[in-house]
Amino acid sequence: MKQTILVTGGTGFIGSHTTVELIEAGYEVVVVDDLSNSKMEVLDGIEKITGVRPAFEKVDLRDKTATENVFKKYPKIEGIIHFAASKAVGESVEKPLLYYRNNIVSLINLLELMPQYSVKGIIFSSSCTVYGQPKPENLPVTEDAPHQKATSPYGNTKEINEQIICDYIHSGADIKSIVLRYFNPIGAHPSALIGELPNGVPANLIPFVTQTAIGIRKQLTIFGNDYDTPDGTCIRDFIYVVDLAKAHVAAMRRVLDEDTDKIEYFNIGTGHGNTTKEIVDTFEEATGVKLNWKFGPRREGDIEKIWGDCTKANKVLGWKADTPLKDVLASAWKWQVKLREDGVM
Repeated sequence: MKQTILVTGGTGFIGSHTTVELIEAGYEVVVVDDLSNSKMEVLDGIEKITGVRPAFEKVDLRDKTATENVFKKYPKIEGIIHFAASKAVGESVEKPLLYYRNNIVSLINLLELMPQYSVKGIIFSSSCTVYGQPKPENLPVTEDAPHQKATSPYGNTKEINEQIICDYIHSGADIKSIVLRYFNPIGAHPSALIGELPNGVPANLIPFVTQTAIGIRKQLTIFGNDYDTPDGTCIRDFIYVVDLAKAHVAAMRRVLDEDTDKIEYFNIGTGHGNTTKEIVDTFEEATGVKLNWKFGPRREGDIEKIWGDCTKANKVLGWKADTPLKDVLASAWKWQVKLREDGVM
């Protein structure tokens, strides 16, 4: 009997890749998305890769009645992977209430409905932003590293939502949860049938790199070259989105099939960091495309260096991110070229 999983934000970047991995692992998937930052056509890509078109419902999760109707229509849902959220750091500073309403109300609605509809477990997509800028002695960061005050409303919604899940389970709610704290997801499915498709000017490094390489953007700016790092540019833990998606399958299996603690936390990264400049150099090396780039001043709110200790996920989930960076960046470029061929951008 196939288990049914609800994937919220399932037409988004990470959600679509996770939907593919779930289908390939033998799960039935119901995708819910309001399509505010993704397109319906993503479902075509998922179907081409897997041969299966997941059930889809266009729903705003802030609307509790509409959300409840999903559980009524699909009574076999056993687990939820909750990606749906507004996610632009800069925009969250300008529109804090929008972020608090979107990201917090949607989670509360799901949590309230879970026991009513016998949904056992929820995987929550959190972020390494909860750690802020770790002190040097806390690098690489483990799951026990101290949390710092968030530098944006977006980051704060991740912290608040982690606390809400913890408090709800502590109150005796009959559900289980795994909180996954991701580092920086990049790349695209090797088929180039799904990938990252930002609206407008990309806020993330890799789409900006690929758009500059193909000529959509004139020049890439690397913000800050005087940080305390080997080449002066920021360090991040960049994780391949397909590896990240597989971590969700492992976490879902653990929540539904194993007798474990009611709430667990895992860092999901590669376990090492790369500088922004290394990304640019490796991209050029992987693709043979020269990038037009320059150094600019530091950007407010940017963390200097962070990478994760992912030993716990490696051991407990039996999962590891091991795709070489060169291959990951080549996949991002292949996706950008495919978008151009398809006339998307």
